[in-house]
Amino acid sequence: MRAELDRQLKHLEDALLDMGSMCQQAISFSGAVLMNNDPQLRGQVAELEIEIEKKDREIEKLCTGLILRQSPVAGDLRFVSVALKIVADMERIGDQAEDIAELADYISEKPLVTESRLSDICCAVSTMVTESIEAMVKKDLYLARKVIGDDDRVDNLFNAIKNKLVGLMRENRTEPQEIIDLLMAAKYYERVGNHAVNIAAGVEYFITGEYVRTL
Repeated sequence: MRAELDRQLKHLEDALLDMGSMCQQAISFSGAVLMNNDPQLRGQVAELEIEIEKKDREIEKLCTGLILRQSPVAGDLRFVSVALKIVADMERIGDQAEDIAELADYISEKPLVTESRLSDICCAVSTMVTESIEAMVKKDLYLARKVIGDDDRVDNLFNAIKNKLVGLMRENRTEPQEIIDLLMAAKYYERVGNHAVNIAAGVEYFITGEYVRTL
């Protein structure tokens, strides 16, 4: 009985790692698409988003089966409950990576992407996603709390980008719709950062038994 539970828990952990790796790729590729409008990478983001959704359903099925057939308790049950919360955030990261990649079609003034500092928030958020997954893999409380703390930096970057874009609009540097698209991209990145924080908070809960923060 215990051997079968351990086997299924290992399967669940491996599936979470696979999904996390796909999320890391999706958000990294979305930034490259936004900066360079690479159609091949844009297609890869869309494909990754589909695979992330499939993995989400697979993990939900795994968790349901574990609860119904194996009746996990204590730490095992906590792991399963955290997995269910984490996959919801990872699925949203996949959605928002695709949303960012799609925005590239509507942003023709590529110099504005650089000037607006979108690359800064992309880099910061990509790091948060990577570190939240690493914290999950290693069950690293210090790294999980670092990700949670990094949320303030991403919020500050988003506000700086918003102010910069408002300034560009006042200068009539480009069409208002393009400014709105750039702002939407920044907002998607800010939301991805929030999902990374939620993943890190799930890791913290698994380790300590206490939820400190969710968004």
